[in-house]
Amino acid sequence: MSVTLTKGGNCPLAVAAVLVEVASEAPVDVSALLLAGSGKVRSDADFVFYNQPTGPGVRLREGAPGRPAAVQVDTAAVPADVQTIVVTLSLDDGPGTPVTFGGTAAPTATVRDASGEALVTFTPHGLGRETALVMLELYRRGGAWKVRAVGQGYANGLAGIATDFGVAVDDEPTPPPGRPTQPQPQDRPQSAPAAAAPTQASTRPQTPTPDSPPPTPAAPLLPHEPPRPAPIPPPVPRRPVTVQPTPPPTPTPVPPPQTPPTPTPAAAPAPTVAATAPLPVGGTHTGGPINLDKGRVSLRKDQSVSLVKTGAPPLTRIRMGLGWDPAKAGSSIDLDASCIAFDAQGKKIVTVWFMKLSGLDGAIVHSGDNLTGEGEGDDESIVVRLDALPPQVTGLVFTVNSFLGQKFTEVSRAFCRLVDDTTDAELVRFDLSATEPRTGVLMCKLVREGSAWSMTALGRFADGRTVRKLVDPAREALGH
Repeated sequence: MSVTLTKGGNCPLAVAAVLVEVASEAPVDVSALLLAGSGKVRSDADFVFYNQPTGPGVRLREGAPGRPAAVQVDTAAVPADVQTIVVTLSLDDGPGTPVTFGGTAAPTATVRDASGEALVTFTPHGLGRETALVMLELYRRGGAWKVRAVGQGYANGLAGIATDFGVAVDDEPTPPPGRPTQPQPQDRPQSAPAAAAPTQASTRPQTPTPDSPPPTPAAPLLPHEPPRPAPIPPPVPRRPVTVQPTPPPTPTPVPPPQTPPTPTPAAAPAPTVAATAPLPVGGTHTGGPINLDKGRVSLRKDQSVSLVKTGAPPLTRIRMGLGWDPAKAGSSIDLDASCIAFDAQGKKIVTVWFMKLSGLDGAIVHSGDNLTGEGEGDDESIVVRLDALPPQVTGLVFTVNSFLGQKFTEVSRAFCRLVDDTTDAELVRFDLSATEPRTGVLMCKLVREGSAWSMTALGRFADGRTVRKLVDPAREALGH
């Protein structure tokens, strides 16, 4: 017989293998966190989400038409030092998705056994400005497992939940001091997490049970982060056109003096096109600093170009497009592009990546995660409003890393290209020709030089599945 829980209610799990399904009208992402006795994850590997879909005893099942997304849990396979499994829900960032859970019908979590029979159901009520929810938790009690309905909301998305439970998410705001927490129920082990303050109190009366927590008064919402900008569709790369200059017109012979000269029509000017201008090895150029006067510039490793054009206004909005393909046909490669901003002393100011799509009040915006590398053109892009960057930002390093640990020897045709985002004109391109069996690469850097910026191709490999591991190499690349 299925048990319907209200917020804070709990009941035993009679079977070891369960499926926690989450049905929602809005597109959502389901995730899980495995928590140790500290109430935190043991490492980032205990964060099971769309980019890391498996963990010890836990696996994500993607949703499909007529089949909700779910978390498969085999409690018999969960390590002994994991005390709690938290099942979370966050709104997808796709087009048409409501900004908050208050803009759609409340989701429902159903715990099923291996035969598909429903054991437990829970629907949180009174949702408003939440963008992510802790739906349920499975926890150990006296050598057995129980399930509790949580229904606590976050106004700062999945990253807010991950941060609260110990996942190292870069640059998320620290929770304000004095933030209220839900009292621990009497039977809940001390290892269970100190849950975040609920955004809404349940409006449904709760029937006390022997191990239900006492009622918790409504707590204020976390500061609501501004809605993420819509993903920027990658533009179709433009192939540069090279033409031969038009030869000067052949002079017309002058007739004898007695014959009036015949006027010659003026030759039409040669068309202006973007010409590829490769730099000499080492980035030196005897004719003066290389800039954008000759059109599109193709860089090689460690070469630089000043992002100015004589007589043209300074660039204000640029887009760094990054792309790659699997080395083997039919396979997929999951790489993540990121941008790290530094000050003049080499201190990291912000990191913009797939878990934080915007930084510095929208001066840096990520297009969103690409999980396969399929398709032509840019796989991920990052827009930078140069005129909106704070003065203390003096360097930007653009990186690519392999979240699942795939090596760059499994990647082909990796590139980055700088585009004027106001005209869609490609300015600079760097194709990564070398490869190494490592999981990260620094693609290029932008450095502020007075009122202008320069770009340098890096192509330096490093080890690290997340951008956090690339911060120190990026700092070194800027000379700090």
